[in-house]
Amino acid sequence: MTMRNATLRQLKVFETVARHLSFSRAAEELHLTQPAVSTQVRQLEDHAGLPLFEQLGKKIYLTPAGSEMLHYSRAIIQQFHEVDEAMGQLKGISGGKLNVAVISAGDYFFPRVLAEFTRRYPGVQLNLSVHNREQLLQQLATNQTDLAVMVRPPQGTDAVNAAFAPHPYVIVSAPSHPLAHRRGIPLEALASEAFVVRERGSDTWNSMEEAFAGKLANLKIAMEIKSTETIKQAVIAGMGIAFLSAHTISLERQVGHLTVLDVEGFPVMLNWYVVHRKNKRLPPVALAFERFLMEDGAQLIENITRVSESSFHR
Repeated sequence: MTMRNATLRQLKVFETVARHLSFSRAAEELHLTQPAVSTQVRQLEDHAGLPLFEQLGKKIYLTPAGSEMLHYSRAIIQQFHEVDEAMGQLKGISGGKLNVAVISAGDYFFPRVLAEFTRRYPGVQLNLSVHNREQLLQQLATNQTDLAVMVRPPQGTDAVNAAFAPHPYVIVSAPSHPLAHRRGIPLEALASEAFVVRERGSDTWNSMEEAFAGKLANLKIAMEIKSTETIKQAVIAGMGIAFLSAHTISLERQVGHLTVLDVEGFPVMLNWYVVHRKNKRLPPVALAFERFLMEDGAQLIENITRVSESSFHR
């Protein structure tokens, strides 16, 4: 057998396994079973005539042949992606495919933003993915998305970013918390409180570090959790207070399950950014969506979440 018999599907599956160095995580991303992923990789190895992975203990690593295969696989996948983009250029906006990725805080409103965009541009195909910060940056770096929506755009010259909407962060507690009805709480008063926090490196964690500006170096962390939903439930249960995006708690505020604490210096106002790679040739549908966010994104998000800077004034 030779590489002439290899398929694009096999190359895509291999690239995903190589990127994660995990068959199970690749299977999850590709929505395949792990045996199906293993079969595709094994068939590609048969075509190559060489092993592409080796296992040492519980971890897998690329072999020299695997590293070489990864280089060419990504080049081939990119060429197919460029062909797809070129066809999309001919289709224009309607009928084009919008690839957009958003950090997890955007999960609470972004589908409705996309719904409004597709209402204005019928026929647009959507590919939305939701990630933490590390995964989102990887999506950009490996050209798996046209646009990324996030709080802290990557530094450096390889990305172009633009702020399109304010993004307030607040401190929340259960309504029964002793601080829930206090006014003008000094930031230092939170030093003795237990915090339920997002994982280190996440946009929320980095925003919290900036907001506290070193004033809470000895922050009492009760739990570190990757899920905003789980954090909210822990706070509702009285397990601590939390620093969260105001856009993620609008429903809990409306039904009275969470209270925004009146902490001095809060809300912390950051921004939502739309980001793409500098040398990325954006298809018409992505350019239209970027323009849509810049012109109408802020008002749409405020309407959806019912959150504005004035909504925290007592």
